[in-house]
Amino acid sequence: MLTFTAVLHKEDDLYVAECPEVGTVSQGGTVEEAVSNLKEATILYLEEFPQTEERRAILTTFEVSSVASS
Repeated sequence: MLTFTAVLHKEDDLYVAECPEVGTVSQGGTVEEAVSNLKEATILYLEEFPQTEERRAILTTFEVSSVASS
């Protein structure tokens, strides 16, 4: 069993989910649907390109000063 990371953000009416370890991306109308679709996309990807080792993403946050719109 391999464990992967799902990073999500909302675009209009959809949630976009990305797996940074392998680069797969999917979307869905809910968080659950987006993650489920990402899981399916990742399984299909791994069938074609098997992982030889488990890679873990490093997640952190950073700040930038706000930029005024012109």
